[in-house]
Amino acid sequence: MCDPQRINSVAPATAVKQGGRRGNMMKRSLLCALLLAVTAVPAGAANLVKTYSYFSIGGSTLDEIEKQLSTHGPQVKSTGSRHPGATQMAFTTRISYARQASSCRIADAAVTVKVKVILPEWRRPRKADPDVKLFWDTLAADIKRHEERHVEIAKNHARELEDALKAAYPQKDCDAAKAKAAEITAAVLARHDRAQVQFDRVESVNFESRILRLMRYRIERIENGQLPPPA
Repeated sequence: MCDPQRINSVAPATAVKQGGRRGNMMKRSLLCALLLAVTAVPAGAANLVKTYSYFSIGGSTLDEIEKQLSTHGPQVKSTGSRHPGATQMAFTTRISYARQASSCRIADAAVTVKVKVILPEWRRPRKADPDVKLFWDTLAADIKRHEERHVEIAKNHARELEDALKAAYPQKDCDAAKAKAAEITAAVLARHDRAQVQFDRVESVNFESRILRLMRYRIERIENGQLPPPA
């Protein structure tokens, strides 16, 4: 589940400052939930910094697990409810400008998206049935896949934003160039927000059929010896 919020845009010290004496502090980022192990990964031209965190749940039946997820899962601001997984992300742009005699252009732009993914971790009771473990393994894998897709959507739009800023035409002065950068940023992030919402909508509609299909596939792999049976 993704919960959009805002982006920070900062001009480096060597660049023409945005916004006069205070510099450019355009804000527009995106939010979805928590953190832990940090990795920096290039996302095409843009940069991705990804962290993970886990929350523990118990329960020996499907109903108990569902209740635990509803009670302990991360709370998402956009829905006001708790979810089995969540992704928090913040976009940061660093833009420099080149002033010429009669124009000003974006000389360089770098976009970094910082992502925090929170996932559930089941502490299986001894009395839990192997079939419950089979269901949990299937569900946990699907939750992780879902959140990683949110990361991919953010990464793709970070790359799109960086490319669009670099491709912007020169403007009559640097104030106009700053305004153009803000316009480009708002447009790309609006598309990003729509893409995230659409992805969640499609996933929620197909959830039940998808889980059943994934469970059948996991059972087939167990029967073929490709996966160990649930103990």
